[in-house]
Amino acid sequence: MVAAAAPGKSKKKLTSVMEDYLEAIFNLGMKKKVVRVKDIAKEMDVKMPTVTSMLKNLGSKGLVDYEKYEYVELTKEGRKIGKEMRHRHEVLFKFLSEILNVDYKNADKEACKMEHTLSSETLQAFADFMDFIQKCPRSGEEWLDFFQEFRNHGCRPEKCRERTGTIICKIQDQVDTMSKVKP
Repeated sequence: MVAAAAPGKSKKKLTSVMEDYLEAIFNLGMKKKVVRVKDIAKEMDVKMPTVTSMLKNLGSKGLVDYEKYEYVELTKEGRKIGKEMRHRHEVLFKFLSEILNVDYKNADKEACKMEHTLSSETLQAFADFMDFIQKCPRSGEEWLDFFQEFRNHGCRPEKCRERTGTIICKIQDQVDTMSKVKP
């Protein structure tokens, strides 16, 4: 059995490929009772000896427990990293696909590349921005439609002026309604 490394060993910088393996093992573990080398090979689209080599490497860093011809288990630290990579991927994928309208296949590939390089603060800014756009009445789905129109047709000042007039009318309607309701 590849034993877990002493505490502190996994603190060494992981490569993006190592993080991808931890994410894949985490994802597989969410779907299956046990994760085997062949499952990881299929998920990562690599040969089984490549997976075995990586598992030895990850095992020496204390991130997986693995015994030849047996199943693979993430250690507490490996699970933490795998879960974090999954979270990063989901946030970036949603931003690319739902906010920027990047097609799903490309959004998935790009999110996979980006998830390894962004700081936690920048990732949180992406998440906050999405939350704002999707929940704030000053933005919302209508705002995303205007953004898509801008992407498709470029800058059209007349459309912006038209929208500004519509917003001013909506605000005036709200003010009128509120002034009729006296506390």
